[in-house]
Amino acid sequence: MEYSDFNVEKNSDGLLPAVIQDSRTLKVLMVGYMNREAFERTLSTGLVTFWSRSRKKLWTKGETSGNFLHLVSAYPDCDADTLLVKAVPDGPVCHRGTVSCFDTPENEGFIRELEEVIKDRHAKMPDGSYTASLFRQGVKRCSQKVGEEAVETVVEAVAGDRDRFIYEASDLVYHLLVLLEQQRCSLADIETELAGRHK
Repeated sequence: MEYSDFNVEKNSDGLLPAVIQDSRTLKVLMVGYMNREAFERTLSTGLVTFWSRSRKKLWTKGETSGNFLHLVSAYPDCDADTLLVKAVPDGPVCHRGTVSCFDTPENEGFIRELEEVIKDRHAKMPDGSYTASLFRQGVKRCSQKVGEEAVETVVEAVAGDRDRFIYEASDLVYHLLVLLEQQRCSLADIETELAGRHK
């Protein structure tokens, strides 16, 4: 992908709007603008860089706050005049200290964030971590917990207790994520399977 592939002349300021999305949670984080140099620096350094329209200079997100955006992938839109950038943020993206510049629910995309935490626990196996203890006990224990939580979820559904159902269903989803990681599978794998069935 080259900057010359984009139709920036269609945009009134000649800049390329870049929509930044958390590659893990899929939450939209912010919108910035790139000129050719910002675009090329983003690709070469792996740190998302913009053209500041107010200061008339390049700025790498996080250069003062430390909350960098690490490039994962980038996609042009259908008209080749806007860029979708998927990135991993080091911390809050907005100057207000919030996750996103958009006031969407804070817990939006949390299941994917939890999936990343579980992967990290599996990789590091820290002492005192319940998640790590499940991995240490192996597939039988991970599978057993999914079965137990599934039964408890069904019990609360039949009883009609919504709050308890949500509590147990949350336990079920968490333990299923652990089992998925134990089996080296991901939510993306499940999405691919379900999307294939939907077709």
